[in-house]
Amino acid sequence: HYVEITASVPTGGRPQVEMMMAVWSPGSYLVREFSRHVEAFTARGPDGRTLDVDRSRKNRWMITTGGAPAVTVAYRVYSREMGVRTNWVESRFAMLNGAPTFITLAESAPRAHEVTLAMPRDWKQVLTGLPEVSGRPHVFSAPDFDTLVDSPIVAGNPELHEFSIDGKRHYFVNTPATETFDGPRAAKDLERLVEQHRRMWGFLPYDKYFFLNMITEGGGGLEHKNSMMVMTNRWTTRTRKAYVAWLELVSHEFFHAWNVKRLRPMELGPFDYEKEVYTRSLWIAEGFTDYYGELLVHRAGLSTRDEYLEALSNQIEALQTTPGRLVQSAEMASYDAWIKYYRPDENAANSSISYYTKGAVIAFLLDAKIRTATGGVKGLDDVMRAAYQKYSGARGYTPDQFREVTEQVSGLDLRSFWHTVVEGTGELDYQEALEAFGLRFSPGGTSAADKPGKAWLGTTTRNDNGRLVVTQVLRGSPGYEAGINVDDEILAIDEYRVRADRLANRLEQYKADDRVTLLVARREQLVRLPVTLGAEPSQKWRLEIHPSADETQKRRLSAWLQ
Repeated sequence: HYVEITASVPTGGRPQVEMMMAVWSPGSYLVREFSRHVEAFTARGPDGRTLDVDRSRKNRWMITTGGAPAVTVAYRVYSREMGVRTNWVESRFAMLNGAPTFITLAESAPRAHEVTLAMPRDWKQVLTGLPEVSGRPHVFSAPDFDTLVDSPIVAGNPELHEFSIDGKRHYFVNTPATETFDGPRAAKDLERLVEQHRRMWGFLPYDKYFFLNMITEGGGGLEHKNSMMVMTNRWTTRTRKAYVAWLELVSHEFFHAWNVKRLRPMELGPFDYEKEVYTRSLWIAEGFTDYYGELLVHRAGLSTRDEYLEALSNQIEALQTTPGRLVQSAEMASYDAWIKYYRPDENAANSSISYYTKGAVIAFLLDAKIRTATGGVKGLDDVMRAAYQKYSGARGYTPDQFREVTEQVSGLDLRSFWHTVVEGTGELDYQEALEAFGLRFSPGGTSAADKPGKAWLGTTTRNDNGRLVVTQVLRGSPGYEAGINVDDEILAIDEYRVRADRLANRLEQYKADDRVTLLVARREQLVRLPVTLGAEPSQKWRLEIHPSADETQKRRLSAWLQ
């Protein structure tokens, strides 16, 4: 599980040079301490003599050069963390990301990098967004360290599919190759999806693009300027629900080729790879991307209208059933990403929200507001294109500048909307958006399991070797009001034993407003807690077409979805 790296480092004749490794990866806002996987760091002069190396920081190495014009650095990186921002090396393939792999000079001046891969003899291909060096197999160049970090590398014997749009090559890479994932079908659908994204934006912003699909039973994705890396299950194409979810993930990461990698908050570039970079705009960068990721799958004809409304309903439900929506704003969720989003605990749902989720819901509300105000002439699509034209250059936008672009496109004064919805923590008003498109929240839910009156406790639990242990208690829920604690072991309801795998079944025997007594063990002491059961809140947030929708609403709905 190791990658071994040798680097020729120019020194400019300086007596000492300092080298640095990134501590985080752009697009994933958590300090991950990549240097913890580095081993056996050494440096040698042109004559092969070993040079002195001092560890100057957790992620820096100071080399005494003796005035040599260049030194040779060698080290190895343990690579067995299966994630879109980490490394994995095994006998069949290697998956390398820039931040956890490459150590470079600790200086701010841009410097070109050249990378050569030496692979096992039976590995045939290297796939990466890095430019190839002509006439030199498996040799790639990067004009600067930012490009190197932004270009993951996959090596081995992957399944490769290609297609062209606007004369630009697109490579769909499945690694490791497997017959259980329908690559030809997925490649065909990706072509339709790329065409839809191009239609929305009006152009493709790259010369070539790589879809790096790691078939590793994992999940998640990470965007790059001319590539993406996503994790998937080998059985994804076998079921409709899993496949549509995969298409939505890929669509999300692909939308980032415009939104984030080029149109970006001003703080997200150029990057400081050694400390946190704070922004209040991830609700735009990630949340709007989530909104369009699902919407463009539908516009491409790859999901049905009901499937899209279900996806949007899930976003709304996730927000509205998170008590933290009344505590943390969209802006602060963005700013606190470094300490909250990637480090959730048992109280996270009570104290915070996802900027992905609230950002997607804000995008929906804003899209509806613009379409209503302009008689359907403009929408959020126009805002994104206008913002790209104005702020996709070297500087990026501030939150106020993005609002101003939205106001210019829509003709609306959005300061109150921004204050309430973006900066505030009050409940959102969905009525305008519902009326715009002739929608409603389904009265009574969508299935028998969601029927009105179903009893709800407001806790999550785990089966701990036969013990039914509470892992989370939602603020405002019946369990919260009754005083249930995280780590309580639920033993009985109304003096009848509850087995660890039977809580849901037991609650089905009750209805909302029933009063029961829970017997719990709390740090080995038995405690009885009176509880008034509540109604499942999720049943309130399922979108459907309103039976009384008029022709104007139907036309607006059709224009939005198509």
